[in-house]
Amino acid sequence: MKYISVKQAAELWSLSERSVRNYCSQGRIDGAFLTGKTWNIPENATKPTRTATAKKEPSTLAEILADEMQTGRKGGIYHKIQVELTYNSNHMEGSRLTADQTRYIFETNTIGVLKDETINVDDIIETSNHFRCIDLIIENRSKKLSEAFTKELHRVLKSGIYDSRKAWFAVGNYKKHLNKDGGEITELPVEVHAGMRRLLSGYGNGRVGRLIMFKECMRFGVVPFSRDRHA
Repeated sequence: MKYISVKQAAELWSLSERSVRNYCSQGRIDGAFLTGKTWNIPENATKPTRTATAKKEPSTLAEILADEMQTGRKGGIYHKIQVELTYNSNHMEGSRLTADQTRYIFETNTIGVLKDETINVDDIIETSNHFRCIDLIIENRSKKLSEAFTKELHRVLKSGIYDSRKAWFAVGNYKKHLNKDGGEITELPVEVHAGMRRLLSGYGNGRVGRLIMFKECMRFGVVPFSRDRHA
């Protein structure tokens, strides 16, 4: 029997020499043997077929969410979290969209409206933006929380709403004017930057705060929760 070298086999099979050596060492080329450090390959040996790498099944919640998001699976936990977390968070901020309307926007990118029903455009925009924020969180689930990511969530969430066209409304940045939450005066604008640095470990409130809590649940393997304050 005649034998060929690794280089000759590589040229014959359109493979790299490294791949041929690996096939030899794995016993995947019948009749191949070593002489010293040189592989001898039967000239009539057949090219090994590549074995498909088995896809690792997602095991953690974060991995399952990422897999369902990428594959576009309908009706899974990713679908459930997108709809329920978005609906409940928006409802707490005064959105009048129903759970069914929120689900409809997510599933069809359209909105179902009853006769004589009036819907705030901002509610629809923020709902759609909130879906994208959840995707961003899943995509960045293992990264450490930062001010930059917090601002990016705010930018995505608030892009396109009515207030974003106002000069005073800082989309993707810290507020410029004093505001109240639940009747309570919040942090002064000049103190927000320092306050955020102190609060990164304690997080915040509102839509962005709830998104941040969801992200940190993903990062540390904690099962997130979604609850409507009126439930």
